[in-house]
Amino acid sequence: MELDYRTLDVFTDTPFAGNPLAVFPRARGLDDGQMQRIALEMNLSESVFVFPPETPAGTRRIRIFTPGREVPFAGHPTVGTAFYLVASGEVELPPEGGTLVLEENVGPVRVRVDCRDGVPVSAELTAADERFEAPADAPADRLGALVSVPGSAVGAEGSALGAGRLEPAFASVGLPYLVLPLRDVETVEAAALDTQLWRELLPPGAPSRMVYLVAPGGRGDGVDLHVRMFAPDAGVPEDPATGSAAAALGAYLGRRVPDGTWSWTLEQGLEMGRPSQLSLGIDVTGGAATAVRVGGPSVLISRGSMPAPPPTAVD
Repeated sequence: MELDYRTLDVFTDTPFAGNPLAVFPRARGLDDGQMQRIALEMNLSESVFVFPPETPAGTRRIRIFTPGREVPFAGHPTVGTAFYLVASGEVELPPEGGTLVLEENVGPVRVRVDCRDGVPVSAELTAADERFEAPADAPADRLGALVSVPGSAVGAEGSALGAGRLEPAFASVGLPYLVLPLRDVETVEAAALDTQLWRELLPPGAPSRMVYLVAPGGRGDGVDLHVRMFAPDAGVPEDPATGSAAAALGAYLGRRVPDGTWSWTLEQGLEMGRPSQLSLGIDVTGGAATAVRVGGPSVLISRGSMPAPPPTAVD
């Protein structure tokens, strides 16, 4: 069995920037073990396997694998897959664009694809209603040491945030992260994950083992927040652009900003030589985010094929 695939760069309009993604558009017949082996072979942050929809409302059923495991939801695979389905002609939309529903393990995720004369230019997901938050109980000096910065640098404030001082917490809208605000862009740029301390502070069973650094400001024009993400246990030492983490940040900020509609531009991947920009928008009512949106452009990069691995043996 030969498998066709396409790769895209997501959260960028420039080839060889953003976050690379592999999409396998006809994955029917693959088992879990085969998909995991393919994702490890691709060795990208995520690979997506596309199946026919399982509900009348769905456009496609998708499953998302990192090199290390399957995840229930991820942002750049969701945005990139929707973009690919329209760009390839597999899904037809009106010339100005429209909305797809991707069935993920977290549930249905709506994705708006904006087109110009029928050609997709960007996509924006609305996160599934899976809100979660928990305190980060470790002291500031330990959390600072986790990413090799002083404890005094933990916490952030600034007009770009639209809130008072921000402190670390776990947050999720389908995939949980440790949101770790730091005082400025320079501190985030200098950060390095201490993997030994990471094992101690975020052992298996912690609310999350993925670490998302956030600071007000940025290097690019019009950027509000500078971010980085580390996920060693998922086989992703650092990620160039993380839509699910941006969505978690949206839910986190929704509990800390006044009611209303808020938007931010995030930059990520600069430290990796893969500059990315993500748009983050939230609607806040009653002190919580009632909608979280994450989006950006994508670029088609390559096409290829590979043989399917042998089916996974069943005992």
